[in-house]
Amino acid sequence: MLLALAAPLLAATALATPILRSEFIDPAPPYPQAHASTLVELPDGAIAAAWFGGSGESRPDVTIWFARHDRSGWHRPVSVADGRTADGRRFPTWNPVLFQPAGLPLHLFYKVGPNPREWWGMVITSGDGGRHWSAPRRLPDGVLGPIKNKPVVTPGGAWLAPSSREEGTPEHNRWFVRMERSTDAGRTWQVEPAIPSPMGIEAIQPSVLAFPDRRLELVARTRQGALAMSWSRDDGRSWSPLAAIDLPNPNAGTDAVTLADGRQLIVYNHSAHWPDRPGDGPRYPLDVALSGDGIRWHHVLTLESKPRPDGYAYPAVIQTRDGLVHVSYTWNRTRIRHVVIDPRRLPRSD
Repeated sequence: MLLALAAPLLAATALATPILRSEFIDPAPPYPQAHASTLVELPDGAIAAAWFGGSGESRPDVTIWFARHDRSGWHRPVSVADGRTADGRRFPTWNPVLFQPAGLPLHLFYKVGPNPREWWGMVITSGDGGRHWSAPRRLPDGVLGPIKNKPVVTPGGAWLAPSSREEGTPEHNRWFVRMERSTDAGRTWQVEPAIPSPMGIEAIQPSVLAFPDRRLELVARTRQGALAMSWSRDDGRSWSPLAAIDLPNPNAGTDAVTLADGRQLIVYNHSAHWPDRPGDGPRYPLDVALSGDGIRWHHVLTLESKPRPDGYAYPAVIQTRDGLVHVSYTWNRTRIRHVVIDPRRLPRSD
């Protein structure tokens, strides 16, 4: 009798989970390390992902990998960009970012260079959903493109690339956010001034969120143990000074998206880095939080919690036209995991 009563309850609990699917994009990749994934929905409804993979971050054999997902599942990933230069040298590639502007080719931004202080921005495009790609094009001097997270189209129609800089030496370097803005569909870019940080917050790798009153918010990774925010009221031209928000950050990448119902969703590591202690915080657990106002955030879901040497890092998140949320992230530096979430099953944040 107890089993008979428990069975419907267990079934209802299983049906209520927000996680609809969790899988590796490539269960057996041909390289030992993978990192820094990005996601986009294509015009035909397929999902595309990209990341960098090779023998290890910052090594010359690291290239950009790309894969499509349709009704048959994930297709075999292919390498679509490397760091070869015209003079025969080869550098590592870094941090791909996919962007599908309406009515235009798919864009894949990425970086090439020996390290994040000396890298430069690159872009390739595809008119057939990633099956074929253009020749690589270097972005203008001083333009890096989106550093980790997806560009957005502002309420005024501009392309806004969430960018940042790391300047100095490996031992002594400075981080700051510096947005890049295009009003002609990426033909030219304006590099905005560094976002002020009077409190000494050093931030990189922002995501951009939108609000009904046309305000924009960026949320960024920091070295100070908590995520940072900044606000724009003029279509992304100028931004308020950086300030901390009430979510921890272990000096690790995050990503966020504005949902169709108006809520803001972020994927992040719910652990902290303490500036007065050596090393960074652990990149686990990996969590989801929601906010109605972009200031007060509420933890609603844990994606990964088991400690692993390299944790779970660098999430990317999008919402597709069917309303589902797709997340990809680095799994222990060896593979890229893809998770599908039904946001209607997440607790309300307001």
